[in-house]
Amino acid sequence: MIKTNYNILALMSGTSLDGIDIIYVNFSFKNVWCFNIIKAETVKYSTEWKLTLSQLVTKKNDELENIDLNYSKHLADVISDFSDRNNIESIDFIASHGHTALHQPENGLTYQIGNNQILADKLNKKVICDFRVQDVEFGGQGAPLVPIGDELLFSKYDYCLNLGGFANVSFEFNNERIAFDICPVNIVLNHYVSIINLEYDDKGQLASTGTINKKLLSILNQLQFYKENPPKSLGLEWVDMNIFPLIDSFKLQIKDILRTFIEHIAIQISKILDKEKSNVLITGGGVYNDFLISRINHHSVSEIVIPKNEIVEFKEGLIFGLLGVLKDRNEVNCLMSVTGANQNHSSGKILMPKNQL
Repeated sequence: MIKTNYNILALMSGTSLDGIDIIYVNFSFKNVWCFNIIKAETVKYSTEWKLTLSQLVTKKNDELENIDLNYSKHLADVISDFSDRNNIESIDFIASHGHTALHQPENGLTYQIGNNQILADKLNKKVICDFRVQDVEFGGQGAPLVPIGDELLFSKYDYCLNLGGFANVSFEFNNERIAFDICPVNIVLNHYVSIINLEYDDKGQLASTGTINKKLLSILNQLQFYKENPPKSLGLEWVDMNIFPLIDSFKLQIKDILRTFIEHIAIQISKILDKEKSNVLITGGGVYNDFLISRINHHSVSEIVIPKNEIVEFKEGLIFGLLGVLKDRNEVNCLMSVTGANQNHSSGKILMPKNQL
């Protein structure tokens, strides 16, 4: 008889480099999927890890493999510490997204570090991970993967919008789920405030004092990516190539860069949220940027819903836990309508500790 109740430890790391999101969650199935987040926290990166992860796109393959090994060991330590501190004993398996090192689906390439066999061996637990690779092999973007969770856990909302390193959205269109990356968010905003030794622009206060550079805003809004139809996704490589050199060429004050880019974000998001009387669930670290939210509100007619903090901060980790459950059940966890793959499929790799093989 197939299980209907799971205790999962799920973790992921996003492009904004806030840290490792780790959650202990119970999933149960009674006609619909329900969840209960029991414990959740974000484990901040050391200065060394933050620097290493920010430079992954510059590394050669052998360097990446070595970082992958060390990062997997680091994740094992983080999981062990989290489990010990919270007296967690009942774990069906660990669902790990890891951290995206390379994402070039157009070249058939995506690489998430932190999914090494040593993770299962050190923890002596089953690990379900590497959720993106198979989708790329099937011709998909390998992203975004969260929409299956939006469909199964948050279906009462017309749109599910996440404001993390990038803004991504999912919604029903012509009776199927579609989703895509909209534009960069914190990956750009945090980059520029780091120049003045800030981790982030608290509530968008610095951005709110800046002035929009209309020429830069116009060029940003005309970038080719925004003219492409979904499925489509973004990565750090695209930002390094298309965003940073463009912004830097204007030689603006940091506050004016932030003000201009927030307007750009709000405009791009408002183009997607075009339904009247629609409601939008917004999650991710960008929710705490009050000025950004106010600009999205300004440009959009949709009702913005900001849930309780544990959903704001840990929704993606929660859904990667669900992806693990679906993989364990050999059920579809990756939608071709979202990624552009040639079929729906159950994506992920299952690692068993060597002493249990």
